[in-house]
Amino acid sequence: MQSPSGGSVDAQTIEALDAARHIDLVHEHAAHNYSPLPVVLAVGEGAWVTDVAGRRYLDCLAGYSALNFGHRHPRLVARAKAQLDRLTLTSRAFHSDQLGPFVADLARLTGKDRILPMNTGAEGVETALKVSRRWGYEVKGVAPEQANIVTMAGNFHGRTTTIISFSTDPDARHGYGPFTPGFRSVPYGDADALAAAIDENTVAVLLEPIQGEAGVIIPPQGYLTRVREICTQQRVLMIGDEVQSGLARTGRTFACDHEGVVPDIYIMGKALGGGIAPVSAIAADADVIDVFTPGSHGSTFGGNPLAAALGHEVVAMLSTGEFQENARRLGEHMRAGLEPLLGHGVIALRVRGAWAALDIDPALMTGYELCTRMAQHGVLAKDAHTSTIRLAPPLVATADDMGVMAQAIADSLRAA
Repeated sequence: MQSPSGGSVDAQTIEALDAARHIDLVHEHAAHNYSPLPVVLAVGEGAWVTDVAGRRYLDCLAGYSALNFGHRHPRLVARAKAQLDRLTLTSRAFHSDQLGPFVADLARLTGKDRILPMNTGAEGVETALKVSRRWGYEVKGVAPEQANIVTMAGNFHGRTTTIISFSTDPDARHGYGPFTPGFRSVPYGDADALAAAIDENTVAVLLEPIQGEAGVIIPPQGYLTRVREICTQQRVLMIGDEVQSGLARTGRTFACDHEGVVPDIYIMGKALGGGIAPVSAIAADADVIDVFTPGSHGSTFGGNPLAAALGHEVVAMLSTGEFQENARRLGEHMRAGLEPLLGHGVIALRVRGAWAALDIDPALMTGYELCTRMAQHGVLAKDAHTSTIRLAPPLVATADDMGVMAQAIADSLRAA
């Protein structure tokens, strides 16, 4: 590897570089598809991370909920180490002793018949789209090549070419056309618009029960219930993208649980890998997912032994209810600490479990500027769009940690 100055850089040298040099190396040799805060992290434990200079930060992003269980949770690390010593990959050309227990227990957790494991959240979404179309043709009887899927304005489901085809974010779409047909968009939270968009060729409705990337947008009470009713009445599959909102983030196992709604397909990812490896999956009943046949869909790494071992441990941890309860308690502390900021630089607050968003007065500063100031106060968060920041601390954080977070935000706003 060559350094920006032309010299060779090995792994040990990189570890010894100061923050500026780390950032320079990334700027010089990595694609510029991210604009991160100027913080270079080296160590993580629980809800806290440490940078290369030894400064500690409270992590209030948690890898966009991939780190629901915190950094290097002892149970997950132990499970990963044990599996690394045994078997990491077979491909699905063969069975492994880890896949069966994982899918059996995840099926039990979701209440569904079957699981199809993949790797990334976007792959999970793609899998749900494919199974929905195939179900539409083979079970519902939609005419060939005519299937459509209803999606929501403001959605974020990933960055594949198909997924951005139904994004309403110009940054996600610019320069990537032509786009995949077969999608129609309706306003999020508007059940009447959804009902009007469905026709005889509609095979599915895809939605996030809470829109994460849009800024933790919580739909009106009763909306998910109404979506479920419409889908049932029209014989359309309801797909719940729980990649960010699921697996205890909102105080329930799934965000759909807040209205007692069960989608036909769950999409899971992020936290399913315990913050150690990419693991995703969809869950559905046999009458939907069994349209897949050998060779019609797959992934080399999907359901690999290491991923299955980690996912199985995550399911075991979720089955106790401990992390769901932690999320509920953290949410109470978050709300108590953040509500006093309303009218003092914050114009809106949304909280559901341990997931929150603050809309910042744009006359005061941008969300990115607030996140930069928060980092100076030892708290890491991420802006969403221009004037919103998202807060998603690991579910192992404490009430004191939430006090640290709220104080850092208050101090950052006062410094404006």
